[in-house]
Amino acid sequence: MNDGAVRSAGLLSLFQGARLTPTQRRIAHCLVEHAAKAAYLSAAEVADLAGVSQPSVTRFAMALGYSGYPALRRELRELTVDEPGLPAEQNPMQRAVHAETEHLRRLGEQLHDLDEVRRAAALLIGSRPLPVLGLRAAAPLAAYFGYFAAKVFPGVRVLDEGGTSLLDRLDQARADGAGAMLAMVLPRYPRESVEAVREARAAGLAVVAITDSAISPVAEHADVVLPAAVGTQLVFDLHTGPMAMAMVLLQAMCDAAPEPVQRRLEEFEATAARRHVFLA
Repeated sequence: MNDGAVRSAGLLSLFQGARLTPTQRRIAHCLVEHAAKAAYLSAAEVADLAGVSQPSVTRFAMALGYSGYPALRRELRELTVDEPGLPAEQNPMQRAVHAETEHLRRLGEQLHDLDEVRRAAALLIGSRPLPVLGLRAAAPLAAYFGYFAAKVFPGVRVLDEGGTSLLDRLDQARADGAGAMLAMVLPRYPRESVEAVREARAAGLAVVAITDSAISPVAEHADVVLPAAVGTQLVFDLHTGPMAMAMVLLQAMCDAAPEPVQRRLEEFEATAARRHVFLA
């Protein structure tokens, strides 16, 4: 991992799980874009770079739990100075995998507070049908979640193809009684995904988003954002974190409705045994 990637990852870790306004997301984007010098910028300089007021920078720091911008800047300096490196003998593949373990460690710390996950679960289990959006790179994640969710929740509909029919399918789900949608939106953030989320909100659906960070373009359009970092050390991104988050969310949904979930699981197992679906 190069120094720029280390700094950017460290900055993003500060924003994970934070509920930021559009102005605050602009400030966060600015800090990530200027990661190399972010720890040495004054509040006025950050405001100028982000095109916001200086009080907005102060409120941004306080939204992250700091007493003010100076306290946030001290944290930034700790993240960017004397950053521990990986052993020199590791090859690029090992470094990529070790970076994923760090993402999972941070996700584990983030899940110490399950309020947002439980709020997301409560929104989703009440939706019949339940549309699950995932386009391009997020399509396999939506399909994975949908495969397991459909075993215990009726009416799960995976929306993994874009084009002119996508919004039609979303309209049909709403007409059939859907009250919420789960959206998987991962870099490079397909325009169609963000537009579909906007349309869902306009139609009255609550939106839960699993995305890579609290400053993702979809975050401002979602009712609940569940961030999980993606790996960027290989040619194509690693989605270990988002997949773990998706399964954590599904577990929370199951925990919120234990009796019907158990009944449907038993029905599935009985059917699978009768049909000899599995070898073991």
